[in-house]
Amino acid sequence: MRVSQGLFVTWREAPSDAETRGIAALSQAGFVRKLGSGLYAHLPMMQRVLLKLEALIREELSDVAQEVSFPMLQPEALWRESGRWEIYTRAEGIMFTVTDRAGRELALAPTHEEVAVAVAREVVRSYRDLPLSVYQIARKFRDELRPRFGLLRTREFTMKDAYSFHASPEDLARQFEVMGAAYARILTRLGLEWRAVDADGGNIGGDASREFMVLTGVGEDEVLYSADGLYAANAEQAVSRAAEVAPSPFTSFARRHTPGTTTVSSACAALNCEAGHMIKNVLYDATFLREGQAYLVPILVSVRGDHAVNPVKLWNAVSARAERFGGGTLISLSLAQPEAWTALALPLGYIAPDLPDHVIAAREVLHPAFLRLCDGAAAAARDFTTGANETEWHVTGANWGEQYALPDVVELRQAEAGDSCVHDSAQVLLSARGIEVGHVFQLGTRYAEAMDAGFTAADGSFQAFHMGCYGIGVTRLAQAVAEQLADVQGLVWPTAIAPYQVLLTVVDMGDARQVGAAEALYAELRAAGVDALLDDRTERPGVKFADADLTGIPYRVTLGRALSSGEAEVKERRTGEVSRVAVGELMGFLRKAVAER
Repeated sequence: MRVSQGLFVTWREAPSDAETRGIAALSQAGFVRKLGSGLYAHLPMMQRVLLKLEALIREELSDVAQEVSFPMLQPEALWRESGRWEIYTRAEGIMFTVTDRAGRELALAPTHEEVAVAVAREVVRSYRDLPLSVYQIARKFRDELRPRFGLLRTREFTMKDAYSFHASPEDLARQFEVMGAAYARILTRLGLEWRAVDADGGNIGGDASREFMVLTGVGEDEVLYSADGLYAANAEQAVSRAAEVAPSPFTSFARRHTPGTTTVSSACAALNCEAGHMIKNVLYDATFLREGQAYLVPILVSVRGDHAVNPVKLWNAVSARAERFGGGTLISLSLAQPEAWTALALPLGYIAPDLPDHVIAAREVLHPAFLRLCDGAAAAARDFTTGANETEWHVTGANWGEQYALPDVVELRQAEAGDSCVHDSAQVLLSARGIEVGHVFQLGTRYAEAMDAGFTAADGSFQAFHMGCYGIGVTRLAQAVAEQLADVQGLVWPTAIAPYQVLLTVVDMGDARQVGAAEALYAELRAAGVDALLDDRTERPGVKFADADLTGIPYRVTLGRALSSGEAEVKERRTGEVSRVAVGELMGFLRKAVAER
């Protein structure tokens, strides 16, 4: 391609609303243009990057799964079968829906688990047809509440999503690792610094999941990991050893007058104890959707005073106990708004684990009793202090099983950098920011059972599929590359997905020798299958050099004054290294450099 004949536009400045270095560089270099909130046009250079990235993904998956294409429009009935219609349209609220002329509702695909199961239950009959593994590369649509960070969180994006079906959990586990290994190869081939981490399954669900994070300071996710490489997890899922605290200073149960101590720090100062000696009790409102009606459940969570509640772990714990309240789908969970459900004034800041249920106002849509949960570290506390259920009063020297009944014990604590690791107390958790570019799940039989999908086993019985799903955000990964590798001059593309591998820059288009040398090399590179871009504009050399750095093409060949001595300059974008190469040796030099990268 010749620059003069294509759509090649760069800007001196990045858009004022570009939030990260990566999207700023992509915009300034003319790869993308923003059309609206979470909506981007991919211009020719970006489209070449994405097509090459898709080709790389296809290459790595060629022996792992077969490629298919599923419809973007999905019947509401499939989502009702799986039980996720209300989750995606009301709890998360991220699914675009449309209504056809017959009044039928359809989903504009945010993901394809339901469709994949519907296809599998039609085409798979026997255990002999398994395992089945398919993938597609397609557009997805999500009505993000706050689209941001360029292509990292948009309303329309390209994703590689794969689905596998198995006769046993052991076979599913094998495919889970096979797909994970393919993801590792993809990220390694891109030359990225990345990490695979334990993760929460979210609304996808499943028995196990793993995220693939590209490490960069602008990542939305926090990764907690150990220096020995034996542990890494998303902070939403991470676990650690609770820090040990000194023996409690309280030796007997007593009530203590503690005016003006509504915070942990002020109460501990008044009582002359550490935060780890206190049990704080936090109120939450959980809203379940049951038969189209919202139903509110009050939650009382007990944690140690020096710990914070992990909202994802709490969500999972509450959701798992839905049957206690008549079932339904958890659609929201937030810190309590006490005025919405209390009949009496609450002693906020002085609440005890046994806050009585009668403080809850009697209402038809409100569960009349607290769901009481206790983090494991809090459950291990002895002779602790906590609120007395009376304003300006605490109790000290309290114990579970004596003064207070122990609630359901569940892991609720937020692990933090500096905590000791569970697998080795000598190791501490370290922190990094990451962009989630891939996620693999062992879904088990959740979807198959919900949608009555399965196969005839060897013994003649009908069994549900064991299912896995595996996603890579293609557009997200492209920006993640930009975020991690870009520098102050602009983009830096790995050779595998660069829009072009070589940029030929003619310093003076009025110099016949320079133009002739460039044309000859351009033709030779193209004939050899090397992607080359010829900058044949009549711009000043400084503009051409700046654009070369901005667009991030791996190798820039400068055809200028050095031709008088039979040489050209070759600059490697990633390292900045400049080599003088004889014109007759340029072809071999470039082919070797591209092959090595």
